[in-house]
Amino acid sequence: MFVWQTSQWNRLAQEGLTPSKLREAASFEAEKSRKPELESSVNHLSMGPEEFDVLVERAFKKIPRRFRRRLANVVLVVEQEPPRPNLLGLYQGRPLTHRSVSEGFALPDKITIYQGPHERTARTPSQLEQLVEETVWHEIAHYFGLDEREVRRAEIRRRRLR
Repeated sequence: MFVWQTSQWNRLAQEGLTPSKLREAASFEAEKSRKPELESSVNHLSMGPEEFDVLVERAFKKIPRRFRRRLANVVLVVEQEPPRPNLLGLYQGRPLTHRSVSEGFALPDKITIYQGPHERTARTPSQLEQLVEETVWHEIAHYFGLDEREVRRAEIRRRRLR
């Protein structure tokens, strides 16, 4: 149970929040206050955004040159957390195989790599680097038109070649 400070409770009540909204807010605050305890009990990696950006850049450079040259009108973005759980990366756009030469101007496709889930999943720096490489490769495969099933099969073949 979370105990609000009287001043917080009074301020929220003065702002016209109903009792149910106040309980909802209290529940949210209680969850927020418990989260650091949970996170401190779990041993996961943590790095600054600049360091993670370097990992993503290195992963991108490991994509074979013949594929990197064909990437056009696509941005690679790093965000802290995904919109839904268990998501390491996300491709948003129109795959190359669905485009036409007669198309006009289009906004860039977007590949987003999520830092938080990578850090929580990896146990060592080398495992983190490998996970980032796999995620970047996976999302770029979607850009080239592979659906999820095809990407998974290609990942299995790729692991066998290592």
